[in-house]
Amino acid sequence: MDIRREHGMALLVAMMAMLLMTALGAALVLTTSSEAIIAGNFRNSIEGLYAAEAVLERSLDDLQTLPGWNPVLNGLLQSAFVDGAPGGSRTLSDGSAIDLGQAINMANCRKITACSTTDLDALTADRPWGANNPRWRLYAYGRLSDMMPAGAINSPYYVMVMVGDDASENDDNPLVDGIGPGNPGAGILAMRAEAFGPRGAHTAIELTVARIDAAELES
Repeated sequence: MDIRREHGMALLVAMMAMLLMTALGAALVLTTSSEAIIAGNFRNSIEGLYAAEAVLERSLDDLQTLPGWNPVLNGLLQSAFVDGAPGGSRTLSDGSAIDLGQAINMANCRKITACSTTDLDALTADRPWGANNPRWRLYAYGRLSDMMPAGAINSPYYVMVMVGDDASENDDNPLVDGIGPGNPGAGILAMRAEAFGPRGAHTAIELTVARIDAAELES
């Protein structure tokens, strides 16, 4: 019997077993890492949705006190929940930044640079109304954690609400609410909430609200 040959075979088997265990370990690490990433993304998406809904509710409280939509459509009035001028950069908890102006441009014409009138009228993929397309403008914006007294909300999200004229109107003036009860969009306001979180997390939701009477809104 060739002892050296047996030792060589044993060594080869051991090396193959070690390579197999290493491959299995690497696969386990990759699977675990992927599962952690998926779980983290899911958690961020849910938290982002809650954050966007929270700032919508906060904005509706402010809007309910207004007699009409014109002051918010033309930019003369904003929510009490703001953290400065409606523009510029904001830094998130993970060190990344968002630009408020770019966020508005993305909502209005799907690009980060300034939107021309042609750009605004041409966004017809889901709003085929030309000059009646909403001209989104910031109404409420700030850190979600600043919405309530210190410590009441523990969240890294930055949130904003934009408002715009309802596109069902036919007056070709997105800065004025529909004139007269005969206009199909009279008394209706379009709203868009966005939430920005760590590692690029981003959620956006839109809804319309209608004024039922002087003290009640319906979404």
